[in-house]
Amino acid sequence: MLKLVMVAMQWALLLSVGIYGVAGTASADDGEPSEQFKQRAFEPKIDGKWIGQGISYGPYRKGQAPNGEQPTKVQMREDLVLLSKNWQLLRIYGSRGVASDILEIIRQEKLSMKVMLGAWITRENDVPGQDMGEFPAAVKANKDEVAGAIQLANEYPDVVIAVSVGNESQVYWSDHITKPEVLIRCLREVRSATKIPVTTADDFNFWNKPESQAVAEEIDFIVTHLHAHWAGNLLHDAMPWTQKVYKEVCQHHPDKTVVIGEAGWATQVHNEGEQAKLIKGKAGEKQQLAYYQEFTSWASNNKICTFYFEAFDEPWKGGPHPNEVEKHWGLYRVDRKPKQASLHNDP
Repeated sequence: MLKLVMVAMQWALLLSVGIYGVAGTASADDGEPSEQFKQRAFEPKIDGKWIGQGISYGPYRKGQAPNGEQPTKVQMREDLVLLSKNWQLLRIYGSRGVASDILEIIRQEKLSMKVMLGAWITRENDVPGQDMGEFPAAVKANKDEVAGAIQLANEYPDVVIAVSVGNESQVYWSDHITKPEVLIRCLREVRSATKIPVTTADDFNFWNKPESQAVAEEIDFIVTHLHAHWAGNLLHDAMPWTQKVYKEVCQHHPDKTVVIGEAGWATQVHNEGEQAKLIKGKAGEKQQLAYYQEFTSWASNNKICTFYFEAFDEPWKGGPHPNEVEKHWGLYRVDRKPKQASLHNDP
């Protein structure tokens, strides 16, 4: 999500080369775009019904992590059955490891859910003026993520509704900032080997800049992250800020559907470090409930597709302190007990 998460995720992906094995290599031409870009419509529907109120899902429980102990299929089945009661649209962030299990469970359990599948892309070289390949493990990890996304999108056409290649890989503050040409290469590979909409997810502070245009031309729709809490807003200013920034992104890309890939409110914040400086709004379940209600009402009334951040608290994220903000964005606690906002959602 943000800087504190990215450090852990980047290392997780580099280490995962040895953990998850090789997914294969993409056969798509990685250098040339199609002769004419024909935009694919992103329409989150099931049987004609709009399902645009989605949720971001990370399956890792206490003691689990992308580069450590993995969640079991039984645990993920429990999660997905629980989430399917309130959401029919799911976002996951990578194509390897647990991704195939998640898709398999949705199909096997016949859950009424669609998934925006991720392909995690990390930087391949941070030395200006040198060719790609400075980080061989990263190059391999990117190839495997792209290949995995292609494989799963084609294997689960009944579940995967779109592929998001890269997550916060372009915004200036990203710790895994990736050269645009690397991201574009990966986007073209996935798009040329699949038939569904392809995008990349990034912070509003990338999408509202002129330099985002080159990337936007390669994708079917925009996925933007709008974190009012991290942006220093008090609760009463959070939705006006969210609406304003969303409008700005739409104005920068008038020919694209703009999806909100992350927006949420944390229930705990540590009193030290960057989060203590940047986050001004009070964290807590009451505040999360208020933001969640206002956000989902606005998005639903305006038929804006969103992925609320996030389903469950994830202790592996951020620093070691238990109050670290990155651990506390879930609508459910790590033990799957509901917070106030998720109780509001229960049928």
